[in-house]
Amino acid sequence: MSARLILGVNVGSFAKNSGEVQKVFSEYGCSIRTRLGLHEATEGACDPKGLILLEFVGGKQKADEMIAKLTAIQGIDVKTMSFD
Repeated sequence: MSARLILGVNVGSFAKNSGEVQKVFSEYGCSIRTRLGLHEATEGACDPKGLILLEFVGGKQKADEMIAKLTAIQGIDVKTMSFD
């Protein structure tokens, strides 16, 4: 079994960046097994920032390609975790 790769995608502004981020996610959609979005939401207010967690199964090279495309988008930061 190959290593399990988790990507944390920190989005600075959903309204500003969501289209570009979604385009990259769609390009690599067959390599994303799980996607979980987290943001602060309370009654009457929604924080424009958020965190998206991805379980990536396309291999390290593909993950590095996707990370490069995501980090080229202003306001996006990506961190990785790998489990053997």
